[in-house]
Amino acid sequence: MTATTNDEDLSALAKGGKQNVLGFLLRLLARIPFLFIAGRLYGLDATGRFASALVVVELTALICAMGEKRGLAQRLADGEKYHPANLVYDGMLLALLFSGIAAAFFWLVPAPLFPSGEYTELDRLIVLAIPGYALTEIVLAAQAYKYDIATTVRARAIVEPWTISIMAGAFYFVPALSDSGLSMAYLVSIYAGLATGVWAFVRSYGKPLGWRPSPDYMGKIVLRALPLATADAIEWGTRRVDVFILGLFAAPSAVGVYYMAQQVASLPQKLKTSFEPILGPVITKNLKTKNYEAIAKQVCQVGFWIIAAQAGIGLALGVPGEAIMGLFGPDAVGGTGALAFLLLAEVVAATAVVSEAVLVYVARVRNLWISIATIALQAVLTIILIKVVMAYGYGEPFKAAAAAMALMIALGVASLVKALLLTKILGHGINNWRWALVYAAAPATLVGYLATYLPEWAELALGVPAILATYGFVIWKRGFGPEDRVLFSKKKKEAEEVLP
Repeated sequence: MTATTNDEDLSALAKGGKQNVLGFLLRLLARIPFLFIAGRLYGLDATGRFASALVVVELTALICAMGEKRGLAQRLADGEKYHPANLVYDGMLLALLFSGIAAAFFWLVPAPLFPSGEYTELDRLIVLAIPGYALTEIVLAAQAYKYDIATTVRARAIVEPWTISIMAGAFYFVPALSDSGLSMAYLVSIYAGLATGVWAFVRSYGKPLGWRPSPDYMGKIVLRALPLATADAIEWGTRRVDVFILGLFAAPSAVGVYYMAQQVASLPQKLKTSFEPILGPVITKNLKTKNYEAIAKQVCQVGFWIIAAQAGIGLALGVPGEAIMGLFGPDAVGGTGALAFLLLAEVVAATAVVSEAVLVYVARVRNLWISIATIALQAVLTIILIKVVMAYGYGEPFKAAAAAMALMIALGVASLVKALLLTKILGHGINNWRWALVYAAAPATLVGYLATYLPEWAELALGVPAILATYGFVIWKRGFGPEDRVLFSKKKKEAEEVLP
């Protein structure tokens, strides 16, 4: 591969990342109103029940998508003799079939969705989100193959979060829906996001040509997708198994507090997923030419971008954590400890995510076993730490913090193991760490600590921007070289001038 081609790949990664960083900011603006409405209007108990159902619904939907979130890029790259729309429709048909079966099962057996046993008939309708979520994953993956990340931003960062915020507020004031407002709002948001993705997909791919579903080919897709689907489900499950286990050992209010903290902490996580759609096509292209050096460089580059951004955002959300959690109600302040561990978990997980973006293509079975071991480790640690907290007589907030600590440890181990495996396969080192992260974090933490002495409103209005500004200034001066600044170049020509 020529240097020019490699530069173009980095430019494509930077462009996709920039679009999704914008999406992250938009998602942040929409997520806060929803958490405020859920905490202040519906209460922590209702939020906890909603969170428990959400775990099962989204995990099931991700499995039913048959790994197409990442596997579709490879199917499209390998199936050049087929009409692209036909390949996508094959995946959509399979997803619709499996998700329909799953939705029917959970409608008839709702206990896994609602472990507390408290739910309404309208709450059960949340199972209809399973096919909508699965199909959305596929159409957005299809758009990402064409480097159309803007559609993902519109669907995931604008349409879905703003719809759930608006509808949750509206349904609360409808007597027939007020008890199930969170579930109903989520259901509406999923199909609003699906409509956004389908509109762009039809315009990009058009109608299928001579499409005839083949049972044999469908079977091959399923067999090929099983490792990917399982890896996707496990990677996602590491962010949700804690909620499930916490629901078994703690009151719904504790689950609600943890969910609030998790939603705030998951905002930096979106920065990792920002690059996933665009990483897939770039990596598969380089795998065809066996340019492992380029892949290693891209993984290290994107990994540093993600960690640098996550660390800054984590500090901005974590140092004034009590003030942020207090927005969702006085009882939510107890989730500050969980928030701190969850934010740190997102930083240590970045290396695992970017490494897995390659491993799912070059070592999918070994990656799968590592992922299984990770979620098993997390589950065991979560139970052990919660039991330790209970043995010492600590309250519900400490149970939430214990679950968050278990997640952080498990993800840290996964990052180390996956980076070592990828290094061995590619023959080139995978390291996303730079000491500039420490140089930037130290003054930003000091600024944040001083901001905690301000009134709560000023701590948020002035402290958060001051933390981000301090961190951003130092990381730009001490941590970003010419190749890093491609992320902020406005034009491809500018990017090519600074890249070596």
